Amino acid sequence: MPLVLRAKCLIIGDSCVGKSAIVQCFHSDGTHYPKTYTMTTGVEVCVKSVTLPECSVEFYLHDSAGKEVFSEHVVQLWDHPSMLLLVYDITNKTSFRNCTKWLERARAQKPEQPFPVVLLGNRKDLSTRREVSEKEGQELANENDLAFFECSAKETLNITEPFHQLAEQYYQLYRDKMQSIKSLTS
Repeated sequence: MPLVLRAKCLIIGDSCVGKSAIVQCFHSDGTHYPKTYTMTTGVEVCVKSVTLPECSVEFYLHDSAGKEVFSEHVVQLWDHPSMLLLVYDITNKTSFRNCTKWLERARAQKPEQPFPVVLLGNRKDLSTRREVSEKEGQELANENDLAFFECSAKETLNITEPFHQLAEQYYQLYRDKMQSIKSLTS
């Protein structure tokens, strides 16, 4: 029977950065891009699996509201994340600056244990209106030991890669834990 790992993946960042569009594109394998925008007011959950050579990682995607007015309620639903997708809009410098705040809030939910995090700059299709350079995104990722990608939900560009990265990192953490347990019992 193949190994299936289940993971709670929080998708967080400021409002209007495209978190829901990214989740919907990933969940539908790029066949669905939302043409209308409905603000997320809490947490919307959907499930999607990623198959790796060694196992399958079943993502429970928690698409979180980005408006500050909902933050207290949303943080209560973040209990014990397995991984994190931190999203900003490359055409909005404020959404990028707020990434540190979002990361601190998420890590506070599980301070005793590290978990995989990907920093994702969305709206690469609007690069002519770019306010955040790819270099700035990579620097923030390096400072916080995060993987980094840029994507376009609208063009379904680079949507699956961040999730595959999270799945691989999560599987590696699982292997490390199993190795630690095995060494204790040897």
